[in-house]
Amino acid sequence: MSIERIRKPLIASLYQAYLASQDAVAFVDGLLRHYHAGTLERLAAHADREVRRASVFALGQVAEYTANHTLGRAMLDEDRKVRMLAEDAIRKVWFRVGTLSQRRQLVLLSRMNAARQYREASRHARALLDKAPHLAEAWHQRAAALFHLQDYPEAIRHCHEALEMNPYHYIAATTMGHAYMGLDSYVSALESFRRALRLNPNLESVRIQVVRLARLVEE
Repeated sequence: MSIERIRKPLIASLYQAYLASQDAVAFVDGLLRHYHAGTLERLAAHADREVRRASVFALGQVAEYTANHTLGRAMLDEDRKVRMLAEDAIRKVWFRVGTLSQRRQLVLLSRMNAARQYREASRHARALLDKAPHLAEAWHQRAAALFHLQDYPEAIRHCHEALEMNPYHYIAATTMGHAYMGLDSYVSALESFRRALRLNPNLESVRIQVVRLARLVEE
């Protein structure tokens, strides 16, 4: 057994056990007994890709919004699996901000949009933003609702607000691109989609849009 293997942090073993058992409760219990969030964030930049995978996955399970920057950087990792795990994890921590009531409201907004209850989502998001304008995810959830209601200028404004507060919000950048498309503003749409790709290179559908729009703008 190599020295590198012997020195591999415990989290790698915890993660391998989880992959074998799919026992998330046991994995989280092991994390909480051995690691603090700050340590997990440091391990997310470890030289070993298995450790990075384990740490990024762990942050998605237990970290607060403070891990946003670490996970944002992890979306640019050289390892595709790390990038995929970071994409999932960062979307989870976006909802772990504010009071318990505000967190529940963010989840409710997401469910409303998923259920295509766009007017209700827009109304609830506006009420939440009146009380907590610092919640980037509330700005984006309202942007998504407004986009589907075809209020493209307001959707764009809300996406800008979300990105101002959370510069890693690649979904807001993508939504903004689609809203600009709705206004036939192809140059601005291209810039927004490129911004989304810079944040999250895994967005293949956005990459296709960039190629198509780049050709259209050049013509």
